[in-house]
Amino acid sequence: MTQGVRGTRDFYPEDMRVRNWLFDRFREAARSHGFEEYDAPMLEHEDLYTRKQGEEITQQLYCFEDKGGRRVSLRPEMTPSLARMVMAKAGALPTPIKWFSIPQCWRYERTQRGRGREHYQWNVDVWGADGVEADAELLSVLVAFFHSVGLGPGDLVIRISSRKVLEEVLNSVGVSGGEFPAVCVIVDKMGKIPEEAISAQLAEQGLDADAISKIRSTLGLQDLDALASVLGEGSTAVSELTSLFSMIDAYGISEWVSFDASVVRGLAYYTGPVFEAHDRAGELRAIVGGGRYDRLLSALGGKDSPATGFGFGDMVIMELLAAKGLVPELPTGNQDLVVSSDESLRPAAMSVAQRLRASGRAVDLVLEDKRLKWAFRHAERTGAERLVMVMPEEWGGGNVRIKDLGSGKETDVSFDDL
Repeated sequence: MTQGVRGTRDFYPEDMRVRNWLFDRFREAARSHGFEEYDAPMLEHEDLYTRKQGEEITQQLYCFEDKGGRRVSLRPEMTPSLARMVMAKAGALPTPIKWFSIPQCWRYERTQRGRGREHYQWNVDVWGADGVEADAELLSVLVAFFHSVGLGPGDLVIRISSRKVLEEVLNSVGVSGGEFPAVCVIVDKMGKIPEEAISAQLAEQGLDADAISKIRSTLGLQDLDALASVLGEGSTAVSELTSLFSMIDAYGISEWVSFDASVVRGLAYYTGPVFEAHDRAGELRAIVGGGRYDRLLSALGGKDSPATGFGFGDMVIMELLAAKGLVPELPTGNQDLVVSSDESLRPAAMSVAQRLRASGRAVDLVLEDKRLKWAFRHAERTGAERLVMVMPEEWGGGNVRIKDLGSGKETDVSFDDL
């Protein structure tokens, strides 16, 4: 058996180098904005995800009963775990909380381009700040990351709206309460499935043709002034979005973002500004999605706290970077390759390798009887900086020969000076 489980991935060393490079960019962007890293178990109580019914995600859990008879699940996302951790401290954490993580998440869903059944997801969240300043800070983190990997505003756009837009529209056509989560899931599919299917699913929720028409027309707006004319001067959604876009301008990242009322996000717990980033060509799935979720804790049995955050998967962004030629070719990280010219000198080569490692260098040691010609090729293939050769004449004088693979220059160096 050579194939892994469907929807999962193997990471060979060359893949790990790229993955680590990506994760390093995630960490740098978050840390540059004052966020700290955290983690949580991959295995959680199943009811952490099933307390809120009606969400598609509850149908995608990798869940089972453990040997103690407890219902558990692999995490499909990180936000509920974060909420549990915040609740566990019961107000003891100083606010605002600015945390990030890069967990592996699991969902049993149809595998397709940009989506498997496992993926890594960069999560960045702010808790305890109820103003849109926190939402603007998150957008700045995203732009910092995009800059760091060579992407520009011509490559992608962050589309922003507010869940309150949808709430106000639905309230105006008589939708509220228990119907709201189901309608959110349907509306989130706009632009992803045929319009007729959207209308049919909304009709199944009891909406008439006029209500469906108003929802579709309002969520098709891409101008805040037009939205204000529809929702009226007293619209909380318009006021909130106007403030957010003003702060985005202050951050100097306006060219990266646009207003798009169709962005609602499918998860039921969102309460305020929501956003998604897409490639400008529109060929890929959403690169990142997030928003404000001020009422999540009460759904889990706790006291609510203002919160906002995003989840950023590792699969779609790598597709975009590959399409743009921005995936770097990364060497192994080995600085030196040590080789002995014959088997009798292998113990000496081991001593040389240890000496170099003790000085802080990353050293690969040839463990078998290999010719120097092979060692040259191997050093170049792995991206080593130097080839360190242990040969009879030089070693007899207490030296090794070092070839700088960049300049080609060879120098004899004393063992004591390594």
